[in-house]
Amino acid sequence: MKVRTVMTQNPVVAAASTYLSEVARKMLDNDIGEIPIVHEGKPIGVVTDRDIVVRLVAHGQDPKQVRAEDCMTSPALTFEQNADLKECAELMARERIRRVPVVDAGGSLCGIVALADLERRADTRSMKAEVSRHVSQPH
Repeated sequence: MKVRTVMTQNPVVAAASTYLSEVARKMLDNDIGEIPIVHEGKPIGVVTDRDIVVRLVAHGQDPKQVRAEDCMTSPALTFEQNADLKECAELMARERIRRVPVVDAGGSLCGIVALADLERRADTRSMKAEVSRHVSQPH
């Protein structure tokens, strides 16, 4: 099975210059926990809800004055849409990440795979369980 069969297409994105208050609003409005940060359509990093809390709020910084580029995890780990889904799940488990931006052959963002995407399909639930087991372990 290919990554493209379970990915969410056209994910919500932000530019590196976007203030984190706007990134957080996008997360809230779309009920998502990660925003890929793109430049010219290519992912250069990601901001998660946890990044905002741990890297910004916990240090007393104002999300209206800090930009995505100052809080993002970069470079973004990505997976190609035609790659094998099992390899993507293995990457998620190995790197202990819950979401992976998906790119096309040219490196442009075209989707995102989250643990929830693995859960939706009966034939990928065992992959989701394995990834969850690794992601949930303390670092």
